[in-house]
Amino acid sequence: MLKIITVCGLGVGSSLIMKMTVDSAMNQLGVKCNIEHWDMGTVKGRDCDFIATTESFRKNFADQDNVVYIESIVNVEETKRKLEEYLTSKGLLKKEG
Repeated sequence: MLKIITVCGLGVGSSLIMKMTVDSAMNQLGVKCNIEHWDMGTVKGRDCDFIATTESFRKNFADQDNVVYIESIVNVEETKRKLEEYLTSKGLLKKEG
């Protein structure tokens, strides 16, 4: 089971909404996961398979290669597409066909 962390500035608003969006997208992809939401101040050092956050936090994760950047935190289709690309690139999801 994959462990995912969604991140925003305070860890309560955007990251919670993104958690629900990521959960929906991962369900559609058929990938079992555990998702937590955290703020920028406490996410560093947390163990996870990858982080999902917004483009506005790109500079905060410049040194990490396990981050998926999402433009619209309520857009399940965009989130699904970006997660599918990431998971496939890491060998965590096999493409059909």
